[in-house]
Amino acid sequence: MTQGSAEDSLIARYFKPLATDPGALGLVDDAAVLSSSGDDIVVTTDAIVEGVHYLATDPPDTIARKALRVNLSDLAAKGAAPAGFVLTLALRSKEDAWLRPFADALGEDTRTFACPLLGGDTVSTPGPQMISITAFGRVPNGRMVGRTGAKPGDRILVTGTIGDAALGLDVLTGGAAAAALASDPAAREALVSRYRVPQPRNVLAQAVREHASAAMDVSDGLAGDLTKLCAASGVSATVEVANVPLSAAAAGLIARNVVCVETLLAGGDDYEVLCTVPPAHSDALIAAGRAAGVVVTAIGTIVAGDERPRFLDGHGQELALTRLSYSHF
Repeated sequence: MTQGSAEDSLIARYFKPLATDPGALGLVDDAAVLSSSGDDIVVTTDAIVEGVHYLATDPPDTIARKALRVNLSDLAAKGAAPAGFVLTLALRSKEDAWLRPFADALGEDTRTFACPLLGGDTVSTPGPQMISITAFGRVPNGRMVGRTGAKPGDRILVTGTIGDAALGLDVLTGGAAAAALASDPAAREALVSRYRVPQPRNVLAQAVREHASAAMDVSDGLAGDLTKLCAASGVSATVEVANVPLSAAAAGLIARNVVCVETLLAGGDDYEVLCTVPPAHSDALIAAGRAAGVVVTAIGTIVAGDERPRFLDGHGQELALTRLSYSHF
């Protein structure tokens, strides 16, 4: 982290306790050392910006967790074990009331996910706050799971449930879901939590590495992200929409016609793992998820061709999706 008396004080007070890896050098240098141990180093970076990726009214502890976890989700989808991260904070102010819960929550997640802080930078900004993290992970040599390995016949699997985060944002911004769930605070809180605090599937990283032919995390929407994976692999896909896993709250809103299925398929911020798996390996990955307490669901099949993936309803008819992804622009 760069030097300067005010910045030095901020770093020492809030972030030096998080820098537990010896390679962080106690945050007294401008760089850190990350040992490769003979593995490949996987690098990913994501920034979250106030008003775009989180709301100004979101609690600082949830903002910290989201900032790190969206990057951990990328590592999980690559089959990589977390090794550490660097952090850049663009802050309007350095109030303890905001920084203390932010740093405490970030520290808890560094321990939970074994991903220590290695360094970074802090700057001031007159505009929206921004938190940028670059995370590093390790995989055995040549074993990172990319987007280009999907083959016709592979099954399409996804972890967790889809669409909850989009509904959580709708609740927070007073949309249709907020009104429909006005008398169900438990459902509202569950959806809001999925938006504010993703659940990266790092416990399945090894299983993804061992069984998946291609993988990515669902950050911009299942429909759009599957389209990206298929394009990278030069294939197409068919998805049985009835098999897409939904939470009870999401299924209830669909049943009541409060939201349409496109809202869930194209909603962002799920941070689940989307992967393609040869048929002989799919049961093993599903079983690995069950053992780890993470539901893994088969939702479709990779097919030959270069057409956009087809999403079929319960009668085998293709849904005409007008939107595939959430756009941050």
